[in-house]
Amino acid sequence: MLTDVFFECLKHDGIVSVASVTPEDEAHIANTWNKYLIVTEDERILIPCYGFRKTERNAAEHPRLALTLGSHEVEGHRGMGTGFLLTGTAEFRKDGALFEQMHAKCSFANRVLIFTPDSCRQTL
Repeated sequence: MLTDVFFECLKHDGIVSVASVTPEDEAHIANTWNKYLIVTEDERILIPCYGFRKTERNAAEHPRLALTLGSHEVEGHRGMGTGFLLTGTAEFRKDGALFEQMHAKCSFANRVLIFTPDSCRQTL
């Protein structure tokens, strides 16, 4: 499901936004950077968490998330820059192999957000 252009985008500087839904049905956005993400062989996306407390609380009640990311350094559909919108489900862990993999890359992470995408659409 994840394309070559998606993986190329991750190699470059860019912001990642993670959108969850609050119990009041409002959007909540948390951010990180492309360089921190790890994509597993089965295409789950690992996101390091130091904050993300509200996102974690929201996901406990409503695990569906939207994730956007992009980079101005990768050519997209309409010229310079590309971006993606992914939807899927979230799980947070503070131990186990996936947490250890993330913590080895980002020592600041005290948890890992495991995002399992069910769609990935290039938007730019």
